[in-house]
Amino acid sequence: MAKEKTVFFCTDCGNEVLRWQGQCPACGAWNTIVEKPAAAKSKAPKSASGRRDSGIGVPRARRISDVETTAELRFETGMSELDRVLGGGAVKGSLVLVGGAPGIGKSTLMLQICDNLCRFANVLYVSGEESERQIKLRAERLRVRGEGLYLLAETNLENILEATEELKPDILIVDSIQTLYNGDLTTSPGSVGQVKDCTLALMNLAKGMGITVFVIGHVNKEGSIAGPKVLEHMVDCVLYFEGEQHTTYRILRAAKNRFGATNEIGVFEMADTGLAEVPNPSEMLLEGRPTDTPGTCVTCAMEGVRPILAEVQALLTPSSFNMPRRMVSGVDFNRTMLLLAVLEKRGGLLVNSCDAYVNVVGGLALDEPAVDLAIVIALASSFRDKPVPGDLAAIGEVGLTGELRSVNNLNQRLSEIHRLGFTKCIVPARCGKAIVPDGLQLIKVRNIREALAAIV
Repeated sequence: MAKEKTVFFCTDCGNEVLRWQGQCPACGAWNTIVEKPAAAKSKAPKSASGRRDSGIGVPRARRISDVETTAELRFETGMSELDRVLGGGAVKGSLVLVGGAPGIGKSTLMLQICDNLCRFANVLYVSGEESERQIKLRAERLRVRGEGLYLLAETNLENILEATEELKPDILIVDSIQTLYNGDLTTSPGSVGQVKDCTLALMNLAKGMGITVFVIGHVNKEGSIAGPKVLEHMVDCVLYFEGEQHTTYRILRAAKNRFGATNEIGVFEMADTGLAEVPNPSEMLLEGRPTDTPGTCVTCAMEGVRPILAEVQALLTPSSFNMPRRMVSGVDFNRTMLLLAVLEKRGGLLVNSCDAYVNVVGGLALDEPAVDLAIVIALASSFRDKPVPGDLAAIGEVGLTGELRSVNNLNQRLSEIHRLGFTKCIVPARCGKAIVPDGLQLIKVRNIREALAAIV
């Protein structure tokens, strides 16, 4: 008698392995590998939604010249900051993933845009975390009055797909993807297998019926394996909600967008009635900036196509330990250590024996080299205990030899600096033909020694 064929798989993430082992190599869980009879092969494989494909024939490759294209159908969500991040509005038939830590404001944002979307479209809001009554209470607090808004408290994927096919909404919002499950899988909701399978079903739904789908996904500080990091390649647009727990400001950043530019940001402020848009982030970030205080310098960073002014603060104090302490927030740690070494070697300041603390005010994360000069000036100002003029800003990339390199989009940066009342700006000497606004003085320097001499 032939032995029945069996397979080993993880009950947590659904990953199949060749033999039994104590730890799953995919998700790292212990004692989750079990053995079960192998499923019989079927000629018509099941789709992600659990239904068999209709099988209309094998698709054939076509020349790119024979493929017909149509213009993207975009619509506004009612929040200009969200439309900016999406590239001018949401695209019909797209799948958008909104990720972030729990409690950051993802559900609030999705429910707020329903107030405007329901004026011209039917919206189905599916929640696996709240009841319909809880959503109604939150909608009243946010002053959302949508006649075309339908609520569904469900976690079963089959029931959600059937409700969508029956209602045929224009927009579908799923809150959240970690709560959905497919009954054909043996893994628990929130596992890698369930999350990927449910997202694939929603992607087929969006492309097949032309429904715009917004999916909410939770991410913890370590970047959960079942979170949006697993789904980034499956969706059309990935938006991340960022913000500190102790501040009211939230930043919505586009990490991936097939229909627009990436690295765009939208700024919001969490209030009692929901998220309020911040149309001028530079004024918000510079609000309350101290004057005539050492260790602070203003720079201009590009977030997508938007110039944003940010304040860089630094504090240098003599260290009482053999290993000086280094703490950095808002800029890259390794980049800051490099600038400290350049400041000591090329700038002539003995900062190696000092504790160094660098912070970007407002919770903004700056990751472009154009803010190097502002960090160096802030460090030197703190070390010398001499304040930087309050009407001065600094832009430039610092090299290992202490030279200053030119930056891109200089004209836009200078216009934003002048608009907010600054009268002086330190820029690299080789910055090309920049259009200088009236009333703004450019201080061109070749290296950090000349930059430090210019602010004394």
